Amino acid sequence: MSEVTTVKVNGKTLDEVIKELQEKYSIVGRESELRLALAAKLAKKHLLLEGDVGVGKTTLAHAIANYFSQDLERVDGDDRYSASRLVGHFDPPMVIEKGYSWDSFVTGPLVSSMQKGSILFLNELNRMPEGTQNVLLAAMDEGVVIVPKLGSVNAEDGFFIISSMNPQEFVATTPLSEALRDRFAWIRLEYQDEEEERSITSIRSGVDDEQIIDTVVRITRRTRDWSDLRRGSSIRGAIDFASILQYLDKTKPSSWIDAGVMALSTKVEVEDGVDKRVEEVVSEIINEVLAQQDFF
Repeated sequence: MSEVTTVKVNGKTLDEVIKELQEKYSIVGRESELRLALAAKLAKKHLLLEGDVGVGKTTLAHAIANYFSQDLERVDGDDRYSASRLVGHFDPPMVIEKGYSWDSFVTGPLVSSMQKGSILFLNELNRMPEGTQNVLLAAMDEGVVIVPKLGSVNAEDGFFIISSMNPQEFVATTPLSEALRDRFAWIRLEYQDEEEERSITSIRSGVDDEQIIDTVVRITRRTRDWSDLRRGSSIRGAIDFASILQYLDKTKPSSWIDAGVMALSTKVEVEDGVDKRVEEVVSEIINEVLAQQDFF
């Protein structure tokens, strides 16, 4: 049997690095995802993180960048984010003064991160237009981007792209081309289990009341399989719910309804054809969970 090689990063095993990242960035669980993300970084394979809103894609990206002591340039994708914004563009008044030169060029985040050998974090990549997405192909394949009138920009060592995307069924997303997906290593981030979500909610909300934490997590998780909702809430819903409720009278059902409607209504979507307002649906979920716990 061949000998197993122990991979080390900065003199530490991957297990030690994962533990350090969890402690430093208050990451609960995610051992497997952190291990795979570290492996992709070490292998110099650009990384695509896919998962619902609030599963920790951004936290993971920042943790990786900070651990390797690299600058991170963040771009938040939307359908108006043009290729010229990503690469850069010429400033017309400066062109008149200095011509087409680097002095008149406003560097975009892609070129900037390539020049500095830093990490480019493309948040919600699949909200960008296809033309903008495809600018990445040469940078990922060859480490080169051609800037018209200026020439080639070569990526410095350390240049690395981490992209995140919501599932394809989310509104206002553009499917990634086959060519672009082919150039990424891919990790899916699912919702975490109930115990981990309780820990996350307590840490992020600062609430240590076990009844509040247990119940708001149960309610939030219930939104994810409620028939009247097309999309349930992320863990952010439980965090906001607990944060608000701690300042209200938790012995009153009305306090749970008020805090829950405030926290969850902006994080769920009512299913098409359901003739109810979002606050009605949220209230029904809260009442059901409270009744199951003999609250009334």
